[in-house]
Amino acid sequence: MMFSKLRFLTSGESHGRGLIALLEGIPAGLALSSDMIDGDLKRRQGGYGRGGRMKIEQDRALFISGVRWGKTVGSPISILIENRDWANWQQGMSHDGAHGGSIPPVTQPRPGHADLAGVMKYGHTDIRNILERSSARETAARVAAGAVAKSFLSEFGIAVGSYVIRIGSVAVQDTTEANRPALCAAAEGSPVRCPDKDASGKMVELIDTAAEKGDTLGGVFRIIVSGAPAGLGSHIQWDKKLNARLMTAIASIQAIKGVEIGIGFEAAARFGSEVMDEIFYGEQGFYRKSNNAGGIEGGISNGMPIVVTAAMKPIPTLKKPLRSADIVSHRAIEAAYERSDTCAVPAASVVGEAMAALCIADSMLEKFGGDSIDEVRRNFSGFVDGLT
Repeated sequence: MMFSKLRFLTSGESHGRGLIALLEGIPAGLALSSDMIDGDLKRRQGGYGRGGRMKIEQDRALFISGVRWGKTVGSPISILIENRDWANWQQGMSHDGAHGGSIPPVTQPRPGHADLAGVMKYGHTDIRNILERSSARETAARVAAGAVAKSFLSEFGIAVGSYVIRIGSVAVQDTTEANRPALCAAAEGSPVRCPDKDASGKMVELIDTAAEKGDTLGGVFRIIVSGAPAGLGSHIQWDKKLNARLMTAIASIQAIKGVEIGIGFEAAARFGSEVMDEIFYGEQGFYRKSNNAGGIEGGISNGMPIVVTAAMKPIPTLKKPLRSADIVSHRAIEAAYERSDTCAVPAASVVGEAMAALCIADSMLEKFGGDSIDEVRRNFSGFVDGLT
């Protein structure tokens, strides 16, 4: 990933012993507790349309390194999230060769999943070697790392939130830019993380219909970063542009097929005079009355809220399976079924928050870097004070 100051990795399989999030670059002195992380892990597990796995797992963050007596020490932070389902998979996912063949191989690839492309790439004859890692279970580790990034950003008055604007054919019109942070807050009371009560109810009904048919649904969610200063990112190279980093980060989430900044593709349908955000100056300094750019111009944040919208395809694991071909016999078959969700768009929005937070935290450290949180604060304050 195009991060310059933060190093962020995850490891682990869906039914393995657990997941690991490794985050390097967070300054020393940041107050941090597992409760801060557990809250977002719980949000990721929620949302109407989730499957049976969420009834098994109760994700909790366990610090392995990088935190002492409630504060970061500057060394890499590693977090373990144990898989409770591991108890049922100790032989099937064992590291010991003596357990080889203890469960049958998966040979029926699911259309739309990494199954077939993965076994072709790595030369496997058992799809489980691919599906365990490509599973969205991996996103629990991303959310844990993202919660650390959110804690860092909160020190500078930066907040990251999200809400769902579409599930399947049910959509809500989001036209009031000034209320978007409030919409993020309102989404927390919705079973599908949609702040519009009427649309939320219709989304629930549509998910029920899909579940009855053995089908799945995708949708669209929006991420709002409020409080980010002007000056994050850069125009000077392709990989330094903040919009490119954000789009890469969000597109890396499982099942995400499209990402927009600001009004995105809608800008292509308008005249330039209807797209550009006019610039004004007042007591608060430079400001704009619209935010079609989504807070980023020329690859650099401009001080307006950063708005990112992402489209998630329907989950490819269907109870009513699609046609496929066996990877060993090549016979026509029905795709394999793994326990899955009907709709995971609400959960994906929480993962989107995590990835956006990691990206913005990286950009903050790039701009205001320091080895301690106090040093970063001094650098940040000096820059912001000079903006007006």
